[in-house]
Amino acid sequence: MNLLYEEGGDIKIATVQSATGSGDSESWQATSLSGKKIKLKAKEVWLRFEKPEAQAVMDEALVLSKDIDLQLLWDCAPEEEFGLVDVSLEYFGSQATIAQQAALAIALQGAPVFFRRKGRGRFQRAPLEQLQAGLAALERKQKELEQQSVWQQELIAGNFPETLKSSAQQLLFSPDKNTSAYKALIAACTQTGESPAQLMIRCGAIDSPLAYHQGLFLKAHFPNGAAHHANIGIDQTAYDAAIAELPLADVQAFSIDDSGTTEIDDALSVTELPEGGHRVGIHIAAPGLAIAKDDPLDQVARNRMSTVYFPGDKITMLPDSVIEQFSLDEGAARPALSIYVDIDAAGIANRDTLQMRAEMVPMVANLRLENIEHLVSEESLTDEAVSYPYRKELSILWRAAKLLHAGRQEKRIANGLRAEQLGVVDSNALARDFHFQIQDVDGAQRVEIIPRQRGSILDTIVAEWMIFCNSASGQLLADHGLPGLFRTQKGWGPLRTRMQTTPGPHEGLGLDYYAWCTSPLRRYSDLVNQWQLIALAKHGVTAKMVAPFPPRDATLMGIAADFESCYQAYGEFQDRLEKYWCLRWIAQDEDAKTVHVRHLKEGMSRVELVPLHLPIPELATHPRMTRAEVVVNGVDLLQLNATVRVLGIEVKVEPEAKAAEEVEEDASPD
Repeated sequence: MNLLYEEGGDIKIATVQSATGSGDSESWQATSLSGKKIKLKAKEVWLRFEKPEAQAVMDEALVLSKDIDLQLLWDCAPEEEFGLVDVSLEYFGSQATIAQQAALAIALQGAPVFFRRKGRGRFQRAPLEQLQAGLAALERKQKELEQQSVWQQELIAGNFPETLKSSAQQLLFSPDKNTSAYKALIAACTQTGESPAQLMIRCGAIDSPLAYHQGLFLKAHFPNGAAHHANIGIDQTAYDAAIAELPLADVQAFSIDDSGTTEIDDALSVTELPEGGHRVGIHIAAPGLAIAKDDPLDQVARNRMSTVYFPGDKITMLPDSVIEQFSLDEGAARPALSIYVDIDAAGIANRDTLQMRAEMVPMVANLRLENIEHLVSEESLTDEAVSYPYRKELSILWRAAKLLHAGRQEKRIANGLRAEQLGVVDSNALARDFHFQIQDVDGAQRVEIIPRQRGSILDTIVAEWMIFCNSASGQLLADHGLPGLFRTQKGWGPLRTRMQTTPGPHEGLGLDYYAWCTSPLRRYSDLVNQWQLIALAKHGVTAKMVAPFPPRDATLMGIAADFESCYQAYGEFQDRLEKYWCLRWIAQDEDAKTVHVRHLKEGMSRVELVPLHLPIPELATHPRMTRAEVVVNGVDLLQLNATVRVLGIEVKVEPEAKAAEEVEEDASPD
């Protein structure tokens, strides 16, 4: 005997091997058409038959089920609940064959729009309204499948469907995986063997791999776009009120930046003291005077946390109109938070003379590194016959900066770290900064990567005095019991550097306190600290009562965590785009480029001319800083990798290069 039953939504037939019981309690040991041994109970069986043979019935039923008119079957079915045999008599007549009944079982089981399942082998036809709605949904689904197929073929052919162009970014970066468009894209990718980004670039929906990398970042961190809203800014009346009470500083301040810097947020001044020695002023742009905690501009800055820098462009933390109001541009007095310290004739800073003031600072000059750096040397700074802007002031700042650096190195050594080298490092070393110049040439982008050696005199002057300013700010906050965002470094390991709201040492810099405050136009941590410092400058010992963030403030702790996360993500994006442009530099002139690399560790090497790291397994067993000549080709700008072949390995390892590569985190104030 053969049994018709349902399993997992499918109609199946099994042949009985043995039976037990009788009536409703009867059960069978049977073998399915696939050869599987099963046990069936009477209530699970839809039909029992001796002949025809089971496989023949199933083969015929599968064919017949495709021709069953479901609408006619619905019309034939009674209003009330019915069984398989009942409806087969209505549809096929009294002579319905086993194969026809099995075909009906397959059709009924596979037509939930027409019939509701009421139990094993029992159904009830759907109400007319539900049937009509279901059929409409099936029609829509069929049209969607047809449209999906059309889109899939267009994508395979390299044509991005016109109707999808407006949603191309969403389709790639935040797709709804249930849509026909996404299913068509994935089906096309499966057929062509491409990734969605590769296929969309080939179809012209995404301009380039660069657009992909930028779009991925913007979707994650700026889902509403990177542009600032035009109506967000500081009202001129509010700005005038904020600076009206500020005294005018009796200094002549100047900044030192490269020509690409538009957010000038720090400057220096040197004033001769009547009793001898000099007073050094570090002047920081003061947007915190007009931006209040929790106001609309604060919300903008808090959401962004930092300016995002990457080759060829940037996304500013604050709107351009605000930056223009507070940037320390030359030609006028600018609102600033100033920290002053007196130094003696030898250049030794007396921390007991620390003063902090909110004031208007006359900005006399914005010095640009490209115009002056090549003129500044140990010899020229001490030569009265040499003339260039602020030579005397730079000489005083340089003498004191060397002493500040030496004092930090003593503490580094006491912390078990090696002393950092002062001044210009070896020209072959890897520890350099790079300037990416991206230009359109004949309709195509070309990149020039210009190395700039770390450690010049001007670099050191700016770095040491900004580090001093951050250290002094941290000390002032700590001495007055004010919380802030302190940058600390203690112990070893990848997570040793952290942001916290209570004071702590920065062992890498050799400092007892370190609180970022020198870039309030570009970093939210610095703006937060500036609010606390402004409260201290205005209210002294009572600052804790009026400061925006009181001790143990939970909001400040959340800001610290959010800033760390955001700042890391922005840094990773900058590294990613720098790698993209380095690979563009490799590929822009020829299919392969020969360069020299230095092995760092575990097969990872750095190209000498540009900040590009590449895995080169052949160098894994060689000492650190081994130099090799390699040819780079097969550049993949989407995956950001390349094929590297070693041409030759130099045996000699230069110790200067090794020292230069081992740079402590946070050695730069910015």
